[in-house]
Amino acid sequence: MNSQYVVAKFGGTSVANFEAMQRCAAIVHDNPDVRVVVVSASAGVTNHLVTLTQQKVDAAEREALFQSVMEIQQDILACLTLDKDLAAGFNDTKEAFYALAQLPALDAQQCDEMLSFGERFSSYLFTQVLRDLGVTSGRFDVRQVLKTDRQFGKAVPDVAATRDAAMTHLAPQLSEQVVVTQGFIGSDNQGQTTTLGRGGSDYSAALLAEAIAAQSVHIWTDVVGIFSTDPRLCHKARPIARLSFDEAAEMATFGAKVLHPATILPASRSGISVFVGSSRDPHAGGTWIEKNNRSEPGIRAVTQRKNQILLTLKSPEMLLASGFLARIFTILSAHNISVDLVTTSEISVALTLDNAPNATRPELAQACLDELGEFCQVSVENNLTLVAMIGSEIQLRHGEASLMQVLADFNIRLICHGASRHNLCFLVEQSESDAVVQAIHSRLLEAA
Repeated sequence: MNSQYVVAKFGGTSVANFEAMQRCAAIVHDNPDVRVVVVSASAGVTNHLVTLTQQKVDAAEREALFQSVMEIQQDILACLTLDKDLAAGFNDTKEAFYALAQLPALDAQQCDEMLSFGERFSSYLFTQVLRDLGVTSGRFDVRQVLKTDRQFGKAVPDVAATRDAAMTHLAPQLSEQVVVTQGFIGSDNQGQTTTLGRGGSDYSAALLAEAIAAQSVHIWTDVVGIFSTDPRLCHKARPIARLSFDEAAEMATFGAKVLHPATILPASRSGISVFVGSSRDPHAGGTWIEKNNRSEPGIRAVTQRKNQILLTLKSPEMLLASGFLARIFTILSAHNISVDLVTTSEISVALTLDNAPNATRPELAQACLDELGEFCQVSVENNLTLVAMIGSEIQLRHGEASLMQVLADFNIRLICHGASRHNLCFLVEQSESDAVVQAIHSRLLEAA
């Protein structure tokens, strides 16, 4: 396998319309090392598909949603003439989409099938755009190679099976043509369509890069790299030229939306570098994420993740007792609840949970609270935001000590530091979180 191969992924805004696809095709044309292209659904399509999976949608609404999805495709098709092979596949996909859209209720597997159509349509269209630019290319159904378990809605990839399938079905094509395939979707061992969860196209690209032993994966989006914070919040936010895998993982996990958190896993595992750049301005640079990048100690970015829950459990039984925390986490695990931060005292433990509207984990159920309440006092606080300082070798000393001065004007509910030298996290009231991020960025990053 050619280790110089590059996997390029283009997000929804990058393939939103014909002009956007042309820009992305030019990026592929100009880099002969790009041999695999992973595309998302065109912007807006997945939202329509999500609505179609909901049972409350009546027949008229289903028809309107179907038409809305196809209008986005037709706007692009108006500028293209699909080759015979692509036209046949596109029309078959459209018929399958229409048939599924007529069903009044979908099971979990059918929901994943429904959500797959956006990527399937855009891969036909983008292949034609590449061909019209003179790039020898073919469309490839990623479900042939990206193998997962059967957790519909958030399937877990089978790395070994994916590698074997990619070497058999995908790798032999790469010396002859650029392969255009889909992000976000895969298949189980029975060939049924699965999805990796919302935003999983980045993850798909990294998994495919790992499977074909690529040199790097390029994530093309609508911003010039990963910024020190959300530039919509702080106008002096600046792109970060280079990050380590650890720093990038922390940023993605704690709120930086440019990169899907799981993307770092296969890249780090296999030492594949990751580039994040803007498809609107591909020559403006971007952010490189690399295994051997050694950052200077200190804070490099501040992120926030809203809609957090603080769960506090208190009981005198904790004092000098063993097994208390194990009992708590056994209950949380049974209810499929994932914990982000943990702090403890002699008789209490505080946990943060994600309650974002698009979170893949369930909300904190009353049944879970009842089980916990059998042996401890339970307190639940909502409308909180997790703010994270990201960097290298972060310690509360020297410049970082001024963080406490910045936070003096805000109500801090929890601080977590020490488990990682790459982050310092705390909870604040959601109504104050934007101001907290702005204050930290102004004091600690803009002056750096």
